[in-house]
Amino acid sequence: MRKPVLVANWKMNHGPSDAKEFMRGFLTRHKRRMDRTVIFCPTAAAIAVVAEAAHGRPDILVGVQNIFWEDKGAYTGETSAPIARDAGARIALVGHSERRHVFGESDLETAKKCAAAARAGLTPVLCVGETIEQRERGDTNDVVVRQLRTGLSMLESASVSTALIAYEPVWAIGTGRTATPADATDVHEILRANLREIVGAKAADIPILYGGSVNPSNAAALLSAPEVDGLLVGGASLEPDTWARLCSLDLPS
Repeated sequence: MRKPVLVANWKMNHGPSDAKEFMRGFLTRHKRRMDRTVIFCPTAAAIAVVAEAAHGRPDILVGVQNIFWEDKGAYTGETSAPIARDAGARIALVGHSERRHVFGESDLETAKKCAAAARAGLTPVLCVGETIEQRERGDTNDVVVRQLRTGLSMLESASVSTALIAYEPVWAIGTGRTATPADATDVHEILRANLREIVGAKAADIPILYGGSVNPSNAAALLSAPEVDGLLVGGASLEPDTWARLCSLDLPS
């Protein structure tokens, strides 16, 4: 069994002061558990605060929501992978649907960002997913496979083997619509099959997460679905009590 991974993507919420207060409340409610990994992806300005709060908790990691593909230079407003790591991040979200559809990030750019993350010692979480139009045309598999293969194309096999993948159907993010456990399993199986072609047997160890309107009422069913190894959570991760309840769910054994 792959250890379940639960990722909180705070998006553009919780600055350093709010993050410090959040972590105080969350850590009181969620005691150390080594049967799962909890990852926080706060705003870049709050990474150091969250990392300091999680110090001494090996079951909790900190990530960055986005990185640039160059290590340094005249790129005003960007955060490099080395800077994120220096701030305390160990994980990097890459290709989140909002990066793709709000900021126009291309598949090639996700590949460059995955490579930059690996160079700096960050574990990339490559996000893939289809829009409602693509789904209704029957293009889901083609879209997610293209995003997966291109996004991982600049990584060495060893780096691919330590990456994480997140399937986040765009039509289910922030809409209240959620893919059923069967829907998630269907896509996750396609992703797993392609990972086997890329890295062979090592693909069995790569967690594939589901993200899209996840909340405490549907999380257990999603985690019980075959090939769903964890969750990428947005809105339900913004309040410490709700996130602690979600992170403390009984998970499939």
